[in-house]
Amino acid sequence: MNKISSVEEKHIAVFVFPFGSHPLPLLNLVIKLSHAAPNLHFSFIGTELSNKPLLSKPHIPDTIKFFTVGDGVPKGHVPCGHRVERVNLFLQAGPQNLQKGIDLAVAETGHRVTCIIADAFVTPSLTVSQHLNVPWIPVWPPLSSSLSAHFYTHLIRQTCANNNLSRDSPLDFLPGLSMMRVEDLPEDVVNGGEDETLFSKALASLGIVLPQAKAVVVNFFEELDPPLLVHDMRSKLSAFLYVGFLTLSLPLPPLPPSDTDATGCLSWLDKHNGGSVVYVSFGTVVTPPQDEIVALAEALEASGFPFLWSLKEHVKGVLPNGFLERTRNNGKVVPWSPQSEVLGHGSVGVFVTHCGCNSVFESMSNGVPMICRPFFGDQGMTGKMVEDVWEIGLRVEGGVFTKHGLLKSLNLILVQEEGKRMRQNALEVKRTVLDAAGPEGKATQDFKTLVEVVSSS
Repeated sequence: MNKISSVEEKHIAVFVFPFGSHPLPLLNLVIKLSHAAPNLHFSFIGTELSNKPLLSKPHIPDTIKFFTVGDGVPKGHVPCGHRVERVNLFLQAGPQNLQKGIDLAVAETGHRVTCIIADAFVTPSLTVSQHLNVPWIPVWPPLSSSLSAHFYTHLIRQTCANNNLSRDSPLDFLPGLSMMRVEDLPEDVVNGGEDETLFSKALASLGIVLPQAKAVVVNFFEELDPPLLVHDMRSKLSAFLYVGFLTLSLPLPPLPPSDTDATGCLSWLDKHNGGSVVYVSFGTVVTPPQDEIVALAEALEASGFPFLWSLKEHVKGVLPNGFLERTRNNGKVVPWSPQSEVLGHGSVGVFVTHCGCNSVFESMSNGVPMICRPFFGDQGMTGKMVEDVWEIGLRVEGGVFTKHGLLKSLNLILVQEEGKRMRQNALEVKRTVLDAAGPEGKATQDFKTLVEVVSSS
């Protein structure tokens, strides 16, 4: 590695995975680094679509500059709309596209790049760091357990093929993942072959590329992970750093006055008893199949529990005839809700979720048990952690919403003794999260280590 003068400006290039909820935690990490080390300068490199919503975020330090690269979509080509095609096109643009972002940043700042921080999904960023001969620090925004699964993709595929494993076969050959089953894994982990997408190949390569990193950063707390998983990952990497939830500021701020919430959700929640409300939301990406939306609506109506449902406007037409009218005194359906504040309201007793990481982190931080209906990616593994590791919720019966199955789950958590135990566990996890985020938590020391690594590069 080139020797860097002590007076040389530290210029860190940051590469975003410009899809879904990935850009925000990476920006929050960079903001946190900039506050901890004001002498560092960051070039935040994303696509026009991924950068635009971040530019409105308040209080971005002057040491962070945004730069735009192409999304890889050829001129005149209209992607089919499926997220994987857009991801593949972005990755296909490769290191050459990312290098353009470096060139823009160096031209404007006048300083060469001394380190690269990148979303771990952007595997071509390793090639760029090698070309520049600078350290590479990948960041893993999802749960760390899913990173371990991607790390072992080739072993998983080989074992499944050689032993003809069924969907409910345990992954007891993986350190720290013995509670998982084949069916919990992302499809990309299990399925390879000639038709494998570029994105899938990139994830399958993580076991090879990550050991080349100066450090690997995870968006989680070590205190919540199985110790065997932590030990295994640390044994394979130069540094495995837990820096806590990057989408939340802990401890969470107090709820705003209810009358300042334009959605009316908080005022509506004020009218209900503690721990009595069912909150339903599947984030911005997931929309359940129509038959499951109908089943969910029928279960909510039949249960008699008050409910708040964040449901996209264009999906309302799928609801059973008369549902909104019949439940208007007991339910509230909105196109969007201030989720973190909703989950922090004392009247919410259970969260029906798709198991997206940000949603799960918010639920854990507020001590709310979950009913999980995973759809794709690492959501199955996250649901398994919720149900069998932390024991703060359960997955829907049969893996899909049915009226009977959801009614059973709602009654279990909100009425039965087992649900009381889950609610107690959820409060225990909340306390663990708050302690882990505090000055004595391991994330504080790991973040200091990250600052040292970036500053000394």
